Amino acid sequence: MLIFWTCAAVLTSVAALLVLAGARRGAGLEGPAATGAAELARRELAALDRLRADGLMGEAEWTSARAEAGRRLLADGGTAGDFRIGRRDPGLALAGVVLIAAVTLGLYFTFAAPGAPDQPYDARVEAWAMSTEPLEPAQAAAVIEREARLAPDDRRMLTLLGAARFQAGDPIGAASAFRKALALDPNDGQSWARLGESLVRAADGQIGPDAEAAFVEALKQDPGQLGAMFFLGEGALARGDVETARRYWTPLMAALDAGDPRRLDLEQRLAAAAVEGGE
Repeated sequence: MLIFWTCAAVLTSVAALLVLAGARRGAGLEGPAATGAAELARRELAALDRLRADGLMGEAEWTSARAEAGRRLLADGGTAGDFRIGRRDPGLALAGVVLIAAVTLGLYFTFAAPGAPDQPYDARVEAWAMSTEPLEPAQAAAVIEREARLAPDDRRMLTLLGAARFQAGDPIGAASAFRKALALDPNDGQSWARLGESLVRAADGQIGPDAEAAFVEALKQDPGQLGAMFFLGEGALARGDVETARRYWTPLMAALDAGDPRRLDLEQRLAAAAVEGGE
């Protein structure tokens, strides 16, 4: 905790110094050099106006010369109405930084627990494991991961870990768990299907060669894997292979009720693809 407060104090001091230095540089815009350059440009504009009024300069020459003088005026410091930093502003900026630091400390001591020791990750996992309240997906995955480390040869625990990681939004971790489970039992069709689904999720919905191979193996081990049928049909349809998609989706549609929206969606997609392909 002492290290934290030391770092916070140092960072606050550095921020204050940077703000103060910037404010001082800004205040320097009011120096005599900037003021003199702006005044000279304004005098030039007035002289051009007098020459035009006296008939000594044509309209086109006056317009061109005045535009050039105006550009120099803007480049050298702006007009008299430009915003400038005053001499008192650096002190106000520093006071603002100090005020923000004080408010932050007040909020910390009001709503936080300054004296509470850091809770190690293992202690948190232990607390989640003992909790009777429903866990968040990431918490459940952490608890199951701890159990899987204690029993690295427990295929069932590895499949549970894969499912938990998938639910927690970690498809790469899920794929790793399913691969370890399949190394212990390569004949598990469901794990092959879940591996393929994890790979699809990790690829943002793209059915790559590894995922497709996993789905093919899933159906080889268990022809009733409906999820594998869906993704293989999806991949075939993306390639424009309507016949292969129909072959995979026909048993899937037969397993769904006639009024199931998922079945209607598959039928409509096949029909649309067939029309597009000229079948």
